[in-house]
Amino acid sequence: MFLPVVAIVGRANTGKSALFNRLIGKRIAITSDVAGTTRDAVDGVFDWGKKKIKLIDTGGFCAEPPDGVYSFTESQVFDSVRIADAVIFVVNVREGLTRLDEEVAFFLKKSQKPVVLCVNKCDTVGSENLNLYEFYSLGFGEPIAVSAVHGHGTGDLLDSVCSLIDFSKFDEECNKNESSDPVVKVSVVGRPNAGKSSFVNKILNKNRCIVTDIPGTTRDSLDVFVNNSFGSYSFIDTAGIRKRKKVNENLEKYSVLRSKMAIERSDVCLLMLDVTSGYSEQDSKIVEIVRDSGKGLIIVANKWDLVEKDTYTMQIYRERLLNDFSFIKYAPIIFLSAKTGQKVSEVFPLINSVSLACRLRISTGVLNNFLAKVIANVPLPTHKGKRLKIFYVTQASVSPPVFVFFVNSEKLFHFSYRRYIENQLRENFNLTGSPVRFVIREKVASTVKI
Repeated sequence: MFLPVVAIVGRANTGKSALFNRLIGKRIAITSDVAGTTRDAVDGVFDWGKKKIKLIDTGGFCAEPPDGVYSFTESQVFDSVRIADAVIFVVNVREGLTRLDEEVAFFLKKSQKPVVLCVNKCDTVGSENLNLYEFYSLGFGEPIAVSAVHGHGTGDLLDSVCSLIDFSKFDEECNKNESSDPVVKVSVVGRPNAGKSSFVNKILNKNRCIVTDIPGTTRDSLDVFVNNSFGSYSFIDTAGIRKRKKVNENLEKYSVLRSKMAIERSDVCLLMLDVTSGYSEQDSKIVEIVRDSGKGLIIVANKWDLVEKDTYTMQIYRERLLNDFSFIKYAPIIFLSAKTGQKVSEVFPLINSVSLACRLRISTGVLNNFLAKVIANVPLPTHKGKRLKIFYVTQASVSPPVFVFFVNSEKLFHFSYRRYIENQLRENFNLTGSPVRFVIREKVASTVKI
């Protein structure tokens, strides 16, 4: 099944991303007054009436390209228009009709796509709206006055867009979910230039995300849907997270915030590492964000094709990574090349395994039988003549698994014995890749401590 596609197109700073966020109903695209803020094509699905439509926010056309990424952005605009069933052409009433608007109009006419002309930033009803009439010369019929900030005129805009789309040629089930299978949300995180966008492009087999050697190319967190023999997935390509002291621009600060938000709404995180540049302190900080968020984790050692190898190379690198990330030894490690596609397909079974581990629920009876065997193998610790007693354990929640231990004294439950129980839990119930949290409750106290 598939949905009708509508692309938002126009020159820079006409409010395309603000309009996209307004129509989607979420702040997905980053907005700012800086030309060229949007680079990758950001998409989302929204409802209008009883119809579902896929909306694409594209980068703005610029008379003077802001950076070396612009040619890739422009290419994505062309691709978005090519696959679109209708186009929303956004112009700015405050700046009036410009030469670049006319050039964009010429391009859209050549595309032969149905176009709705949206005159944005009509935030007040007054004399400035008189400029609306000069946009008739673009040749797209009656302009529709809209305020993306306040939401004025968006209903008329969507009515016009829907009138241009032949919904009968789409599946009858286009108003339902794209897949009945449970979708695993996977965020791809890491430092800049670790290969996150290249990885997403490879699993899609197309250039969905802009890839350059320029650090900070990716700004928005991009959601892409993948459905294959392994299952259904929603991959989130995030902006690279640099050290806080190196994050100077407001745009980059917002991109980093979006990356952290992407981690929060994911089920599993892929930490992308560049094996040619080695491990850094920032990698461990990103891991801490993932761990503290309670998300599953897989360490992806990328650019493996650039490493000179012998029989023991992978073993040496694996031991090095286990030493560097000693505080998350539960995370599986996979070596691959996003550029060549080497072992990329092996990520999917790992994602499924980690996702299942995060959602694993163990019955109280099974847990306490397990606990009895664990205590029999290694007796409970004592301190100053007092012995720890664990009355019973139960699982409180999943994603991540949270286990509640009822004991006689929290102080006697030493961290080394907790670590022993956690290791045994992982070994017996296959909790690879999932964080595990313990809640300790003293039988005589009502206070819950984590």
